[in-house]
Amino acid sequence: MSTDHQKYSTENQAEAIRSYAEARGIRIVRTYTDAGKSGLKIEGRDALKQLIEDVQTRNIDFTMVLVYDVSRWGRFQDADESAYYEYICRRAGISVEYCAEQFENDGSPVATIVKGVKRAMASEYSRELSAKVFAGQGRLIEKGFRQGGPAGFGLRRTLIDEHGAEKGVLRRGEHKSIQTDRVILAPGPWEEVAIVREVYRAFVHDGCSEQDIADELNSRGVATDLGRPWTRGTVHQLLINEKYVGDNVWNRQSFKLKRKRVRNEPGSWIRARDAFEAIVERDLFEAAHSIISARSFRLSDEEMLGALRGLYERQGLLSGLIIDECDELPSSSAYSCRFGSLLRAYSLVGFRPDRDYRYVEINRALRRMHPEIFSQVLDGLRQAGSDVSEIDGSAQVHVNGEISVSVIIVRCMSTPTGLLRWKLRFDTSLAPDITVVVRMNQTNRLPLDYYLFPRLDIVSERLKLAEENGLSLDAYRFDDLDYFYEIAAPARIAEAA
Repeated sequence: MSTDHQKYSTENQAEAIRSYAEARGIRIVRTYTDAGKSGLKIEGRDALKQLIEDVQTRNIDFTMVLVYDVSRWGRFQDADESAYYEYICRRAGISVEYCAEQFENDGSPVATIVKGVKRAMASEYSRELSAKVFAGQGRLIEKGFRQGGPAGFGLRRTLIDEHGAEKGVLRRGEHKSIQTDRVILAPGPWEEVAIVREVYRAFVHDGCSEQDIADELNSRGVATDLGRPWTRGTVHQLLINEKYVGDNVWNRQSFKLKRKRVRNEPGSWIRARDAFEAIVERDLFEAAHSIISARSFRLSDEEMLGALRGLYERQGLLSGLIIDECDELPSSSAYSCRFGSLLRAYSLVGFRPDRDYRYVEINRALRRMHPEIFSQVLDGLRQAGSDVSEIDGSAQVHVNGEISVSVIIVRCMSTPTGLLRWKLRFDTSLAPDITVVVRMNQTNRLPLDYYLFPRLDIVSERLKLAEENGLSLDAYRFDDLDYFYEIAAPARIAEAA
């Protein structure tokens, strides 16, 4: 089953399988259940992976696998994937029977054809359901309801019931618990709202740059909504996000059918105007947006290259970081879009870099981010009931006095052809029992996903990850750390006198 709302699904399947077995004199010796896990991908399907591993290593005490129906292997978008897992069992001499199907899985042409059709139907069902869910979420956006994501500085997520009555403010990490409840954005504390408006006025009326505004806020001890110092980038995001003018915007990025995340074109965004109470006047917001847009669109190719050439003569070198930190120039992404790539823009002004030195600043930012992510992991372990103690002088913790855990963050890099890569280096001197690898997204600002590597499976100090790595590596990949917190939590065992 894929969600907790289907809590009776696995029970019903188990009952049907038991009835099937009793009617045929079959004794059930072991059960593999993936509760609350999506069938779209093998990742997270620990019971299915354990079944395949047991069959391949001959760690079995059974001669038959009973499956509720063909779709229970998974609703994989490649219908051959579920056929492959059945083939692994049959190759090992283990027969596979389907308890709720109207055909005998005897290898006959009829059975083969029916299974192929049902596998295709299972994947098509997921595609249709995805389209329906997307349409439903789009309608909720148009009605002014929030679909995930933090509120942001100056705003708060507010819970309302089906009649629109407010029920309270959701703190960070909290979610609605009733199906008919909805979430909207509402103005936060007045002091935060005042700072947001001050930022817009300083940028539009006073001509201050994003960096000037960030320096001013930091000098006053004002922190972001995440408790961090302000940077040029965080001020820039505040100035361009339409939620501050009351607009609800969704589908900037999508992650359909558990496939790769993609950044969508603005034309496919779903937008509801005046969905929330605005904390910035629309004229002021549009003025800020126009100033930012004009930085690059008002410049011709020659003017952009002239400005870049002047920066090169002053600095002696160029990088994406140097360009982004210069208020007088368009962003590095604007140069990349206008000229095809940063390297081509560099060549047009006579700069031949050995490498792009943006990685230096990115690594510095990731080092600053590590304590916060490390603290979040510790909080997650503690909330799940684990006893956590930090090991002095190292970036490790002991969990329940039984295992040692370390957390490392891996920078995302792009190849010249646009492929994403992550170069991972294990600290073998620490030798933790489990290494939690936080893989950053393309902007290196947010985690993309997580890997849990046991020490026994680490065979090299260095490892290179791609976007897709195959089962041998992606079996360790997780979208979040909930599973890690769950398996690390101590289990209560009844004791009999």
